[in-house]
Amino acid sequence: MAAGMMMKLFCVMFACMLVSSPYAEAAITCGQVVTKLMPCLIYLRGTGGAVPPACCNGVKGLNSAASTTPDRKTACNCLKSAYASYSGINPDNALGLPSKCGVNIPYKISPSTDCSKVV
Repeated sequence: MAAGMMMKLFCVMFACMLVSSPYAEAAITCGQVVTKLMPCLIYLRGTGGAVPPACCNGVKGLNSAASTTPDRKTACNCLKSAYASYSGINPDNALGLPSKCGVNIPYKISPSTDCSKVV
């Protein structure tokens, strides 16, 4: 992985730790969220098409890991931070990713999502 990409990943993980600190009881971490969704980055920056199997495996794993309300709120905040940190994300691809992977999550993957309302 290029040094610039590693630095961005580090910054995202650090920002996620700060954002998720009020949800100390959550078992999931921003590092886990970012790691699970890294295979999705090319798809999220693209123009659509098929979602890579490794991406859907990550989405499904994240959905399974975020089984409580605190975990879902943490995952939501981490996704928002990651969304803002990586340029070129196609909003339609981000919104449609869960359904393309056969997963239903209780919030939209969007920078405008209010994660405090996630249940």
